[in-house]
Order: sequence, then C-alpha cells, then structure tokens
Amino acid sequence: MRKKRSASDQSPKKPVPGDIHSPSGNKGNNPGADNEPADAETAEGESSDSGEELYERMSLVVDKGQEPMRLDKFLVARIEGASRNKVQQSIEMGRTLVNGKTVQPNHKIKPGEEIVLFSDKETPGEEIIPEEMPLNIAYEDEDILIINKPVGLVVHPASGNYSGTLINGVAWYLLQQNSHLNQDELPRYGLVHRIDKNTSGLMVLAKNGKAHSSLAKQFFDHSIHRQYIALVWGDIAEDTGTIRAHVGRHKRFRKIFDAYPDGEQGKEAVTHYKVLERYGYVTLVQCELETGRTHQIRVHMQHIGHPLFNDETYGGDRIVKGTVFTKYKQFVDNCFEICPRHALHARTIGFIHPRTRQTVSFESELPDDMKQVIEKWKNYAKNRM
Repeated sequence: MRKKRSASDQSPKKPVPGDIHSPSGNKGNNPGADNEPADAETAEGESSDSGEELYERMSLVVDKGQEPMRLDKFLVARIEGASRNKVQQSIEMGRTLVNGKTVQPNHKIKPGEEIVLFSDKETPGEEIIPEEMPLNIAYEDEDILIINKPVGLVVHPASGNYSGTLINGVAWYLLQQNSHLNQDELPRYGLVHRIDKNTSGLMVLAKNGKAHSSLAKQFFDHSIHRQYIALVWGDIAEDTGTIRAHVGRHKRFRKIFDAYPDGEQGKEAVTHYKVLERYGYVTLVQCELETGRTHQIRVHMQHIGHPLFNDETYGGDRIVKGTVFTKYKQFVDNCFEICPRHALHARTIGFIHPRTRQTVSFESELPDDMKQVIEKWKNYAKNRM
C-alpha cells in the first residue's frame, strides 16, 4: 500500500511523470459510475494542523507539454464529475497541494509540478481482489490491453460493487503473466477511460506507468479516436451533424445527467454523428466523440429528441415514434426483449501507441443483440414500403 500522507506534510513523494491516482467507491450514487475516472489507492488517515483527518484521494504530475493554466480550471478539466466550485473550495481549504504547498485557485500550473488532493472522508474498498473471469482480449502487447467488453460487465469496483468487475479480472490475468506482482504494482492506474455497464465494445488499458501517462494525456487532449454505433428513436433529419451541449448532473435527479446548451453548467461536450441507415421509426447512427463525458452520447441524443433505443435512463425504453396499433407495440416489445439494454456499442478506438508512436486503430463487430434488433427493424421498414 502507498505511504500515508496528510495535507500538512510539506515533503511530497518523488513524482512519477504522468502517474495519476484517484479514489475508489466515491461514485456509488451514480448509475453510470463504471465510466467515471480511474480509481486508486486511498492513503491511511493522518491529522492536519487543524486536527482533521485527511486522506489522499488523487495525485498527478503535470505533463511536460502542458501550457500554463489556472489550477482550478486544470483540475475541473482533468477530473470527470468535478465542479469548479468544489475544486476551488478544496484548494482554499488547503486540501489541494502543489509540490507539497498550499496555493490559491488562480495558481498557474507548470510542467513537472505534483498536485495532490485530500479529503476528510475515508473511502473503503481500495483493494483490488484478483478474480478469474473470461476476458475478450482483442489485442495485447507489453504496454497495452485492448478488451472487448461485453454487456452487463461493470468496469471498476465502486460502492456496493467491489467484485466481479473488469478490473478484478484484469488483475487476475496479469498475475498469471507475472506472479511476482504485488498489490501496489497491479494496474489500478491502467484504466484511462470507462464505458457504461450496459454499453458493449472496446476499451484500452495501460500495462505500465509510461503507457498510462501517454494514453491519459491523449484522452485529456481529446486526440483519442472513438467511434460508436447506436440505434436511436426517430428519423434524424440531417445525414450528418454535430451536437454541442455541456453535459452535467441533472438539476433535480442527481443520479443522471442532462444537456446544457447554454454552457452555464456541466462540462463542454461535443458529439459528431452520421446516419448509417434509416428504418422509419428508428435510425442507425455512427457517433464520434470529440470529448468523453459521462453518458455523453445517451444525453446528447436525448437532447436532440432521439434517445437511444431501450435506454431506460433517458426515455428510450418506451415507444417514442411509431403507430398506435397493437401489432406495432408487440413488435417493439419483442425488440426490447432481444436487446434488453440501450443499443450502444463502442466499435472503434484509435490512438498513438505509447511505445512505437505510430497510429493504431482497433475495431469490433456489433454484438448479437444489436445485430438481431437492427435486422428486425430493417425487415419491418421493408415491409412498410
């Protein structure tokens, strides 16, 4: 386990370039928690000068190529789910240190600086327990793992869900490759992005710190190429388009997210879409993420009036478009049974390889449930003509 540290400790540990650690179990109130930022070890508690128990929650080292930026703005952009108000409060309360010292929110970060965030609440469940499970590995080398995640598999342990996740399986898999790995060396840091429990498709994981640093920076710079296939309700008017609307917590229902086109809340989010096929009451689309916010595609498509097919969180689990005939309702219900989750698949992921510096790209086929429901809608559309 990592050495315990407090916010009053003015002697920071030796920084590891690009090394990022963040908490586990603190997203338990979020139904999409499995695509929140990667978790990491929780330090044991110590007392600050004010006497409060403080626990290390996240540490990172500013990348070499980072442009000068306000500390609060940098952290809001780097930590998914963080609000500027909360970040500023943390800094002003002395719970965010830069090179072991307290600073102001307007502190301009510089390459190589170590930033450590603390909390007064201890987070349980920091230990990753290796568990044997089948992993659909699309590609692997000494630096990265490309995994084709099935529907229903949570990516990372969180509150109330500490086992049976993808990361538990990855930990076991890596231990078989190297039995000398200990808890500190298992790749908690290897997770640089997530996809929802009920979204299928490709994910990339780093197998070492250098690879993680490279991939994390590419995600931060929005240079990772990610392409999704979605079946959405309605006949989208334009063949191509771009949705620009901030994504943030819903004002009333804090467990879900909403779109804020005026940009006053949430974080900037941009989704590019292209119509692949039209089936009258539903449309098959390709979505490319310019940013990667929680539930981004699901929220954006709902925002423009085309929720994902069978997305129970964002209104797609009912008949949104179509007729009032009983046969049509039976047809839709049958489609819901075939694809009992929101119809979204992470088909393509591309990035600069951390070691070779060459562009690599990976693609996966649609899973059977989406293939079958698309074929049913295709036949339905033909019979209506």
